Amino acid sequence: MTVYFIGAGPGDPELLTLKAQRIIAACPVCLYAGSLVPEAVVAGAPEGARVMDTAPMTLDDTHAEIEAAHAQAQDVARVHSGDPSLYGAIAEQIRRLKAAGIPYEIIPGVPAYAAAAAALGQELTVPEIAQSIVLTRMSMKSTSMPPGETLENFARTGATLAIHLGIRALREIERQLIPYYGADCPVVVAYRASWPDQVFLKGTLSDIREKVRAEKITRTALILVGPALADIKNFKDSALYDPEIPHVLRPKVKI
Repeated sequence: MTVYFIGAGPGDPELLTLKAQRIIAACPVCLYAGSLVPEAVVAGAPEGARVMDTAPMTLDDTHAEIEAAHAQAQDVARVHSGDPSLYGAIAEQIRRLKAAGIPYEIIPGVPAYAAAAAALGQELTVPEIAQSIVLTRMSMKSTSMPPGETLENFARTGATLAIHLGIRALREIERQLIPYYGADCPVVVAYRASWPDQVFLKGTLSDIREKVRAEKITRTALILVGPALADIKNFKDSALYDPEIPHVLRPKVKI
């Protein structure tokens, strides 16, 4: 048997990969993070499958289910939101699987920041404005951040920031980012991106907190910050299609 860590994407069942759909449809055991993964994502599990919402379960509970499936040679679809490589809490699960000699495989999924950018209809890396994206989070009640991984350090780069678990720490985000990005720096709060009730709030570092408060958003939101989010008209075209910059697939035309 194999345990498949499956990235379910940000919420829209149609953003599942074909491989993810196929594996969910074939596994007799399906454990999914119901707090962030809609039931429609696992609706394709085979008839009679053991489908469990892991939101109220502990790591010991989920591992016990996996060991029971292993004893019966049953494949397990372990379905996580977004892409499991980012805040998927799979590292500790994999550690236990390795110790128990249980094989596993990871199926990537669409991350929330990509779904948010798609819904906004824009690119997050604009030539000469921002060419990097920093995926980070606030500590809040979750695991503490390693030394050096601070918003202030990331802000020094001027990159586009995608901040997870920070919707209740907007005052602190403002305090740390305004000295580097400026009070007028664009901010987008993406609430439940790709879900039917998705909300996108646009503002700046100086006013986004009030807008979030007015909408009473307190969880399940991604915060995007950076100059690339502005409605920029005059930016340089990418060198990718520049006729004056040849590459192996487009040699420069000789005149």
